[in-house]
Amino acid sequence: MKKEVGVFFIFLSIVALLAGMLFGSLSAFQFVFPGFFDLLPFFKNRPLHVSLVVSWIFLSAIGGIYYYLPKYCNLPLFSRKMAVIHIWLFIVTGLLILTCYLFGKFGGREYWEFPAILAIPIFISWVLFAFNYFKTVFKKIGQWPVYLWMWATGICFFLFTFTESYLWVFPYFRDNLIRDLTVQWKAYGALTGSWNMLVYGTAIFVMERIKGDETVAKSKLAFWMYFLGLTNLLFGWAHHIYIVPTVPWIRYLAYAISMTELLILSKIIWNWKSSLEQAKKDYYFLPFRFLVASDVWIFLNLILAILISIPAVNVYTHGTHITVAHAMGSAIGINTMILLSSVLFIINDVTKFNFPKIQKNIIRAGFWITNISLLTFLTFLTIAGAEKGILVIENKLSFRAIMQEISPYLISFAWSGLGIFIGLIMTTLPPLIAMFQYLKKK
Repeated sequence: MKKEVGVFFIFLSIVALLAGMLFGSLSAFQFVFPGFFDLLPFFKNRPLHVSLVVSWIFLSAIGGIYYYLPKYCNLPLFSRKMAVIHIWLFIVTGLLILTCYLFGKFGGREYWEFPAILAIPIFISWVLFAFNYFKTVFKKIGQWPVYLWMWATGICFFLFTFTESYLWVFPYFRDNLIRDLTVQWKAYGALTGSWNMLVYGTAIFVMERIKGDETVAKSKLAFWMYFLGLTNLLFGWAHHIYIVPTVPWIRYLAYAISMTELLILSKIIWNWKSSLEQAKKDYYFLPFRFLVASDVWIFLNLILAILISIPAVNVYTHGTHITVAHAMGSAIGINTMILLSSVLFIINDVTKFNFPKIQKNIIRAGFWITNISLLTFLTFLTIAGAEKGILVIENKLSFRAIMQEISPYLISFAWSGLGIFIGLIMTTLPPLIAMFQYLKKK
């Protein structure tokens, strides 16, 4: 029996998540305690952490799409072979990237710090994915549910923004500081918008399947979510470049639209949760719980995002630990909670494995440890960033003096990061074992 190709993506995504969090925990302690674990120094650990966490987001979202299309949308993949080539390109390129980092071979920019030549197989793999996706979904007759539009948009804009993020290789961009900085941060801001489309589309799909009601993905509110997300993808990146001398209207427009997407997503999840029958909440207990958690993190991250998008506040926060807190709140609190909900839904669906009570208790404990640790993690990062911004602008202290002042908050941040890692191990290890046992069957 041929295994669903999406399952292989999901299995690898969990491995990438745990490995990324391991390197992230090591990086946090190395940042706070210089000299800690010199066997793998900070300048190698950090890109390992970033690349693996980004891989987790893309692998789990792509795996869900490959699994959901034939299984639930009645749309057999145009080419299973093409999907298999996709995953092998991802594996081989990923191993080459990790090897480059381990041996200190760099040459890229933020997110893509590996040698630029390795961007070529990544681009090819996404072209294959795009071709396979559109040849598959074009067979759909009638109104498309919103998640098909969101996945299509995320795929197209990833290819565009990924290409844009490499414009620095041309002297026209690289040799002009303002042009280079503007294009780079525009590309990275829009890049997060592209993966948000994949993730939020996955959230709406899982909500539809749990509720068993197709109107969730065809409602006016869901399509408002899509159009606001598209607008945010096209223009919301501008709040990343407040410090760049651009025309003012770009900043004002970005500020006005950058929060709307999260508001609509939160409203959709809230309505869905309120209308869901208790029996379905119990049956889909774990996927349901992680979706609800993502709604809480949307609310908390929205408050922080609104604050740091105010230009007068952004002067103090830009480039500080508050920016990191916002990014981590989105990556772990929102995206990871949604994707874990999808992963748990798929694992339960494909393995038909009912976790024993002790394993369910471990997953529940991991859920709470992860979320409580994340709240602590973001709180200390925010405090450290606020104090750093004030000390830099108001007191004009040296970097050494500032780091000494905020070191207690950073130590607490490092320990809470370890708590997130432990919580995620407890959450994902039982599902990972169940999936491994499924994949090794003939």
